[in-house]
Amino acid sequence: MLIRIVSGVIGIVAAFFIIMSGGFLFMLSAVLLAVIGWQEYVRAFKNKQMNISLWLGMICVAVLTLSGIVTIDNKPVSFFMPVMTFIVAVFMIKMVICHKKFSPIEAYTGLTGVLYIGMGFYYIVQLRLGIADTMTAPHGLSLGCALLWIALIGTWSSDTFAYFSGSFLGKNKLCPQISPKKTIEGFIGGVLGTIFTVTITGWYFDFVLWPMALLGMMLAVVATLGDLVESIFKRYTGIKDSGKIIPGHGGVLDRFDSILFTAPFVYYFYIFCHSYFIH
Repeated sequence: MLIRIVSGVIGIVAAFFIIMSGGFLFMLSAVLLAVIGWQEYVRAFKNKQMNISLWLGMICVAVLTLSGIVTIDNKPVSFFMPVMTFIVAVFMIKMVICHKKFSPIEAYTGLTGVLYIGMGFYYIVQLRLGIADTMTAPHGLSLGCALLWIALIGTWSSDTFAYFSGSFLGKNKLCPQISPKKTIEGFIGGVLGTIFTVTITGWYFDFVLWPMALLGMMLAVVATLGDLVESIFKRYTGIKDSGKIIPGHGGVLDRFDSILFTAPFVYYFYIFCHSYFIH
């Protein structure tokens, strides 16, 4: 437990410094985490005798993660869809050329992993660096930075409140065949806790409160879905943790499973609903 607490505190301090710094350090950190996440994914599926292209996938998730940082005439331009289309073509071509060693199942599993990891980290980068650098008074943070903090705080709140609510009140299992420890009571506690923390965070950033409460409720649902998706991956491949890079916490996918889903959700919540919560 002590190791878990110490590594957690160190991780929070490091995350705060990297997020607030932004720029090249943030991009480099996102790419590094995406690549490590891909290595964990490949290692997990080796337990099912699948060879899903370690180096090809590493390049793909790195490029996909950074595909939205290009600027033309000082305006951000996303190449996510062209890059993803090219990646699909590369995997299909490899499947044809190396059909004796690279089966359709391995190709599709590899593409799923590239999209799962690369897309998640792409939107993490987009939240921090891809959204217009509008200032959020009175704290002087960029809008993208504020939105990323909302995504992270909402995700962490969902996990924390669900854990403690489930520990003290949990009786009815939520998805016993996927994640035996999750309970309906824990899920409800996670939703209520996330509504509270996201609303308070939104108030701190001077956002309109009722959309923040709605966002908090939806974030808790999306975060739980992200956690269950990784649980299915782990159950299918027969592993307990995706890795051991974070002492007491497991691997990158163990820690980022929910944010890979909540970051895209917050991004599109901003795209479609910003006029409702930004003064």
